This record gives sequence, C-alpha cells and structure tokens, in this order.
Amino acid sequence: VQLQACGGGLVQAGGSLRLSCATSEHTFRGYTVAWFRQAPGKEREFVAGIRWNSALSYADSVKGRFTISRDNARNTVYLQMNSLKPEDTAVYYCAADQNVILSNIRSTRAYHDWGQGTLVTVSS
Repeated sequence: VQLQACGGGLVQAGGSLRLSCATSEHTFRGYTVAWFRQAPGKEREFVAGIRWNSALSYADSVKGRFTISRDNARNTVYLQMNSLKPEDTAVYYCAADQNVILSNIRSTRAYHDWGQGTLVTVSS
C-alpha cells in the first residue's frame, strides 16, 4: 500500500500539530498503522500505533500528549500532537501492514509499507 504522510512543520514548544497518513487503498481498514520518528543521529523509534480493531499503543514519551486515530471512510490515520517539546523534533513516518500482531506493533520490522516522512520541528 502506498502511504502519503503530511502535516509536519515548525511549531513552538507547547504547540500542536496534526499529522495525516493517507492511502487510496480501500482495504486500509484492515491494516495496522503506526507512526515512527527519527531524529538526527538517532534510530527510528515507535511513537504510536493503531490496529485494525482500533486497539492503541503509545510510546511512554508521548502518552497523554499524542493521540492516534483513524477514519476508515477516508482511508486516513491521524496523529494529533499536543504539548509539543523540542525533543519531539524528528522526521515522522507512517507505516502500515496487514499482519502486525500486538506484541510486534512497536517494531519497525513488522511493517512492510512506509510513507515518505514529514518533518516536525519544535522550537524552544
């Protein structure tokens, strides 16, 4: 499945952004979709994931600040990011796969399809 991520930008600390991950694939509702991020010089890390049944998972660093959701009618998954911190600065990627089990939802290796990434910069 081809994924299109967008919504990144420059925001001050404490601000908000909403990222979108969209596809034209009509079976998207059956996919697990996750957001990962990669800061300069660091490994790609899990941010949040949502399974086909809407089960959610969050990294501890974003719990209470970020919310992942999906709109199956629009074949889109969103990441609402509030109370942003400078350490949230990274390129954010969405990823999708039909065969992700819950125990693997945080692993980059669980996902076959990746979007192109969108840059989020949080200034202090």
